[in-house]
Amino acid sequence: MQGDDDMKDGYVRIATASFHTSIGNYQHNANQIIKQMEEAYANNTNVLLFPELSISGYTCEDLFYQDRLLNGCIEQLERIMNASLNKQMITIVGLPFEYKSRLYNVAALIYQGKILGIVPKTHIPNYHEFYEARHFAASFEDNVTVELMNQTIPFGNKLIFINQQMPSMGIGIEICEDLWVSEPPSGKLAKEGALIITNLSCSNELVGKSSYRNNLVSSQSARCIVAYAYCNGGTGESSTDVVFSSHQLIYENGRKLMESPLYLPGIHYADIDLDKLRSERRKIMTYQTTNNYQHVYFSMDKRDISINRFYDPHPFVPNDITKREQRCKEVITIQAMGLKQRLEATNIKKAVIGISGGLDSTLALLVTQMAFDLLDLPRNNIHAITMPCFGTTKRTKDNALGIMESLGVTYETIDITKSVLQHFKDIKQDKDLFDVTYENAQARERTQVLMDKANQIGGIVIGTGDLSEIALGWSTYNGDHMSMYAVNCSIPKTLVRYLISYFADTQDNKALKNYLNDILDTPVSPELLPVKENEITQKTEEIVGPYELHDFFLYHAMRFNLEPRKLLRIALIAFHHQYDKETIIKWMKVFYRRFISQQFKRSCIPDGPKVGTVALSPRGDLRMPSDASYEMFLQEIDKL
Repeated sequence: MQGDDDMKDGYVRIATASFHTSIGNYQHNANQIIKQMEEAYANNTNVLLFPELSISGYTCEDLFYQDRLLNGCIEQLERIMNASLNKQMITIVGLPFEYKSRLYNVAALIYQGKILGIVPKTHIPNYHEFYEARHFAASFEDNVTVELMNQTIPFGNKLIFINQQMPSMGIGIEICEDLWVSEPPSGKLAKEGALIITNLSCSNELVGKSSYRNNLVSSQSARCIVAYAYCNGGTGESSTDVVFSSHQLIYENGRKLMESPLYLPGIHYADIDLDKLRSERRKIMTYQTTNNYQHVYFSMDKRDISINRFYDPHPFVPNDITKREQRCKEVITIQAMGLKQRLEATNIKKAVIGISGGLDSTLALLVTQMAFDLLDLPRNNIHAITMPCFGTTKRTKDNALGIMESLGVTYETIDITKSVLQHFKDIKQDKDLFDVTYENAQARERTQVLMDKANQIGGIVIGTGDLSEIALGWSTYNGDHMSMYAVNCSIPKTLVRYLISYFADTQDNKALKNYLNDILDTPVSPELLPVKENEITQKTEEIVGPYELHDFFLYHAMRFNLEPRKLLRIALIAFHHQYDKETIIKWMKVFYRRFISQQFKRSCIPDGPKVGTVALSPRGDLRMPSDASYEMFLQEIDKL
């Protein structure tokens, strides 16, 4: 997926590069490094990472003692440094380095003809097939400086390299074993401001080891909230009793962006989003800094790159069927367990729920039935009520009655038409004026019926509104906005369908299965306007816009606090086959206007279970003023 812009949106391209190493042949290895530098730079790479001891080769063993090898590696480091002179690209290479008559396994960070810093390996393995302690010393405690190639260079493991033009581009370095220990250096590097961790590695291949590496890199990137690039030694390192695979990985906060095939050296790229990482870091207040790390600054100009990232148009719904089924099972279980606890805590054994024959009320009924089953309460303690009025169609009414009967709950039909017409007379509302009063009176009458019925039987009213409706304020204040426990409050509209589909697929009751499938095929509608020829005339998505767009906006705007400009950019990538720029901008304006202005409704929503990382409870995830202005967002969108 392609889109053109520059680093101002927080994107940085990282590349990992491995080649067929020639052990001890530093000139050959440097030639390969320089060749891959040219290729990576031509592909707009910002950070290029090579494997551990990439200039000398990792498996040199006692050749590391030879002055010829050590001096040759320094000579080639200078060649590589000179090759970087006109390149605004960070290059990180590995080599053996002597300091005060001791050898260190180091990474050298090179930029525009300079060595910005040298970082020694902190943890030296000396077990199984590894015996690095025979040759290399572990890193010392505090940074020092060394004189090399007419430069004074910081040397130590407490270095973070920061782009002055983009301060969030802070780079920390660890080397191979540093990741495998109980307290990797990347933890402290992250605390001190590094959002990018690079790992130069030479880890031999064993059965199952590539999966273990994935787990390590994934978990560390998530724990530290960083982009983590891991570059393993190439096949040429295979010598004597060990084999190497060129395994390369790039993760971003636990999410895999790139994994190379095994045993195929080459360059592999990923575009990381530093804005997302910054946003996550701002929220996590448990990162305590010590300011003990030295910041080394460089200046990299912003330049255009074509973003090569996949953005899922449905971020709440996994693409993979197996993962989606697992997600549905987890979500439904959380919903049911939340309601189960509320019923147990209040010692209430009955529930009232309004059933329209639409998606949300169907899901709420299914979850309520599951909670009652968990409590060994009879299903007839669930009082399900359908309340037809002006906009109710035969299809939705039949589906409502069908699922209620199929589930074995107590059900009844209470036609609210006369009550609403009487209310119109009382307030002098024209029954032929189809305005907001006409619509909301029906929603409030339904809530009154449910609340009074709950008092009558000694039960609680189960709310049916979903996360997308709560975000847009698509509910009647003190109508369908209100309940005693809202089981769907964290379920986005795009996921509701899959949850009901999951229920349908796991049903032995054929009648219930058929009703659920027909509900899935019914257009989303509040059914508040009169029907024509028994067909739904009021379709929600024609009024407020496609829910898949609003759920996309909600996820990225709430989860990562993106600027509207960037939100548009990624929406164009995600929906490039479905919506043009003008359409996305149109509904983005609607989203921001409604989301900001409708906070007063969210400020008093009932309790309900949080099921995912995006939730809008005023008691937990969203503390927003009810009187905030949305102009700052609309003004920015107008510039697009």
